[in-house]
Order: sequence, then structure tokens, then C-alpha cells
Amino acid sequence: MIQVIAGKKGSGKTKRLIDLTNTTAREAVHDVVFLDDDNRYMFDVDHKVRFINAEDYHIHNADMFIGFLCGMLSSNFDIGTVFIDAFLNLCHTDLKDTEPVVKTLAELGSKHDVDFVLSLSADPADVPEFLKAYLI
Repeated sequence: MIQVIAGKKGSGKTKRLIDLTNTTAREAVHDVVFLDDDNRYMFDVDHKVRFINAEDYHIHNADMFIGFLCGMLSSNFDIGTVFIDAFLNLCHTDLKDTEPVVKTLAELGSKHDVDFVLSLSADPADVPEFLKAYLI
């Protein structure tokens, strides 16, 4: 399953994502991962969550981002939810070009029973049609 939190800069997307992360971590029977593009929120996320600063892994495009996620999922079969803050920054792509990435996330989620929750810096009204079904 994929869920998307969309909003303009400063609208509270990250706070909402962190709240969802911490709630999930308290209730989860699986591993929870939080991906971000820096360490700014490391101490806001519950200590049970695996916090990853993806910039430490030199991800430069969408293919590298998907490869990183695949490597993470293949090395830990217990991951059940992946929260991704700053999705567009981590993919290094424009919103209109994210359809292949989202399709791959849906396939990975379905095949490996993993949920993905993304924060997207975009006005919900401007989100492309392929993402509208995932908005929460």
C-alpha cells in the first residue's frame, strides 16, 4: 500500500509523517523505517524506528533510490512500513516524472507486504492523477 501526504512547504507534512511513524512504531509487529534527506528529525522519531539519512548513501536519481529501497528490503524481511520524507528530493526528480517510481513502490509493496508513506512537497490540487488515489 502507498499513502501520500501532500502539501506546500510549511504546511505540516513532516510533523504529520513523524506522528504517523511514531504511532505505527508503537503498534507495529514489524520493523519501521524512516527515510529522510538529512538528520534534522532523527530525535523526533521513536527510538524503535530505523532512521536513515539517505543522503549518506549518495542517491542521485530515481533508479538509485529504487535500488536503495530494494537492497534495504532484501536485507531485512521484517520491514513492514517505510516512511519517506522529502520524496522528491530523495528521488531527484520532478513530480510529473514520478509515475514509474510510484508504480515500482506499489509492486514492491504488494510483493513484499510493505507499506510506503510518502511526504510530497506539492499542493494536493496539483498532484498528478496517478497519485490522487494515494492521498491521505
